[in-house]
Amino acid sequence: MARAVLVLVVGLMAHLTPPLMAPAIAQSQRAVVLSIGDGDSIRVRQDGQTLTVRLACIDAPEIAQAPYGVAARRYLQQRLRVGQEVTLQPKTIDRYGRTVAEVIGEININLVMVEDGQAFAYRRYLDACDAKEYLEAEFRASRHRSGVWQVEGGITRPWDFRRGQRSAVIPEGTTPGGHR
Repeated sequence: MARAVLVLVVGLMAHLTPPLMAPAIAQSQRAVVLSIGDGDSIRVRQDGQTLTVRLACIDAPEIAQAPYGVAARRYLQQRLRVGQEVTLQPKTIDRYGRTVAEVIGEININLVMVEDGQAFAYRRYLDACDAKEYLEAEFRASRHRSGVWQVEGGITRPWDFRRGQRSAVIPEGTTPGGHR
């Protein structure tokens, strides 16, 4: 009988422990902007520590993708001022040790970067965010021919650029291979 009770208690604890011990990564965190790296990365001070933050669910042009990479960085510098307090909504930690998060100032900075054509919805990683919201924002930017959408179908996607595939124009709303 005692063994059955012990098994029941251990089973209940195992069932209840994950929610009680949910990783801190899922909680919103306040931080202060220290610098802007490029169009999708910033450095912040949070709880006395300096963190590099990769903006979740978006991919901005690389600085080398002139003039769009520099424009995305400038745009982000205008939207996020050094010393500004922001809320981080962490999604994960990437392979480089960066916190991947949505960054909320007065608005969701990640989403506005896509809405204003300064970044693409990063389809590969959209499951961590409201995919529909990001895809709709990208569609509106493409219709208005904003930022990266000034070029018919948009510029070479940053993920392709990084792979060295300086491919021709990709049809609007698709990735290489035609996947939406």
